Amino acid sequence: MTKGLMENARARFDYEILETLEAGIALSGHEAKSVRMGRANMAGSHALVRDGEAFVVGLDIPPFQPGNAPEGYDAGRTRKLLLSKREIARIAGRLHEGLTLVPLKLYSTKRFLKLELGVARGKKKYDKRETIRKRETEREIRRKIQS
Repeated sequence: MTKGLMENARARFDYEILETLEAGIALSGHEAKSVRMGRANMAGSHALVRDGEAFVVGLDIPPFQPGNAPEGYDAGRTRKLLLSKREIARIAGRLHEGLTLVPLKLYSTKRFLKLELGVARGKKKYDKRETIRKRETEREIRRKIQS
């Protein structure tokens, strides 16, 4: 049973997703509670591989209870992704091809929090316009069918 907590809608607009994978994310207890309440911000976040480990950068998780947060808590700190060495090596190879690793969705599977990552290529401005145009025509077609 999976429960989707939040999705990075902007990622699918800004990037062409070539492949997806699932990774665990190392969080402290109060961060996990905050995420389960849906209080995380994925906008502008990305993942990277450094020294054989994978990290997510720019994922903003505010404290569960702001008045009771640990001293010196940084909501935007870099968090470690839990992946096997083989997965990290495969991703690192893809990133050297000029691709980007983008968080797409944050969800829970029973008691674990997972992050769906996408190996992506950035879209150009004309690709984004084309996406908007397709969305508009689909919306018009649906409107005409319903009338």
